[in-house]
Amino acid sequence: MSSQDAKLSSPSALRNRGPIAELLRHVLPDSGTVLEIASGSGEHVIHFARLFPNLVWQPSDPSPEARASVQDWVKSESLANVLPPLDVDASAETWPIAAADAMIAINMVHISPWPATQGLLGGAGKLLPSGGVLVLYGPYRRRGQPLVPSNADFDTSLRARNPEWGIRLLEDVESLAKKSGLTLTSVTEMPANNLGVVFTRQ
Repeated sequence: MSSQDAKLSSPSALRNRGPIAELLRHVLPDSGTVLEIASGSGEHVIHFARLFPNLVWQPSDPSPEARASVQDWVKSESLANVLPPLDVDASAETWPIAAADAMIAINMVHISPWPATQGLLGGAGKLLPSGGVLVLYGPYRRRGQPLVPSNADFDTSLRARNPEWGIRLLEDVESLAKKSGLTLTSVTEMPANNLGVVFTRQ
């Protein structure tokens, strides 16, 4: 496989990276390491690394194809503030990283089994310092509110692909986060009926 062949591209990443970056601008620390869980193609992390050059970006993904894509994007963009991608399975007991100053996970919670979200929040509770943030992006259910038709259709398609996937109830995620010492500090309405959800380590 040539270097060019390893690069993956996600249309949704190109659409949503701008609004997500604007949210990150308000919550990320001025310096330190930001761990991205489920980096996918790598297009998010290279965009953020360009915008926030004082931060060190640590991508990760359990997929070898995704990690190869990240590496090739980083190489082609000549970015010095992006570390080699780690093999992180969010649901695993241990991760190959000891600490992070902030964490992000984009479009992961609904496209993974619930134990991955449990592991994500547990990992954030272990890795983040006091005041460190975990930023999630994606569609969520909210108690007492029906899903908009497009998200309802998306949820049906997700569950058809894998019964363990699906749009999660935000209150369930918040309850789980509390057990790891994380407090929900903001919820921002984002384009295409998505939410930007920020948890802070207490």
